[in-house]
Amino acid sequence: MKVSLLSCSLLACLSPLVSATALTYKLTANEKACFFTNVENKGAKIAFYFAVQAGGSFDVDYEVVGPADKIIMDGKKERQGDFVFTAGETGEYRFCFNNEMSTFAEKFVDFEIAVENEQRASIPSKQGTSPEQTSALEESIFKISGLLSTITRNQKYFRTRENRNFSTVRSTERRIFNFSVMESLMMVCMAGLQVFIVRFFFQGARKGYV
Repeated sequence: MKVSLLSCSLLACLSPLVSATALTYKLTANEKACFFTNVENKGAKIAFYFAVQAGGSFDVDYEVVGPADKIIMDGKKERQGDFVFTAGETGEYRFCFNNEMSTFAEKFVDFEIAVENEQRASIPSKQGTSPEQTSALEESIFKISGLLSTITRNQKYFRTRENRNFSTVRSTERRIFNFSVMESLMMVCMAGLQVFIVRFFFQGARKGYV
């Protein structure tokens, strides 16, 4: 019972230390969309993940801009990215996606922005609990948190691969269907042309006998 109370207390203390935003955004053609997060503590860890789930060639331009319009990182025609960097200063950070290279293709971008402070929460002391037990419990919960984060990222990766493979299958299916229709039309045209040629020869033969 005491262990469960300590676990609940630690999770309650850890929850304010991490703020995250996970969204799926529809990026229209020739559109540039930016999303913002505010960092209150210098040295905070910022995790940025994105993946193009559908649309066009599954690529997008991205840009991360810090306070004072300082470009932290950018990329052209990237399909996905997973970055972690340290905030050098407090203020507003801007995460932008640019689809101006596409004239008609819409794209669905799945992304997540997480801000985590480096300091760890302290567990409230409980009667009858030694510091060693508290420290071991704290380390176990942090390990579980890291493993859960890894599992979440792997799930996102497999989801992205599934969407891209499904899009490839649909594109291949559409091409096969179009090819089959064209082949059928060509066979009908060839059959009609053969009938026309045979009739032309027979009509010429009849005129010769007459």
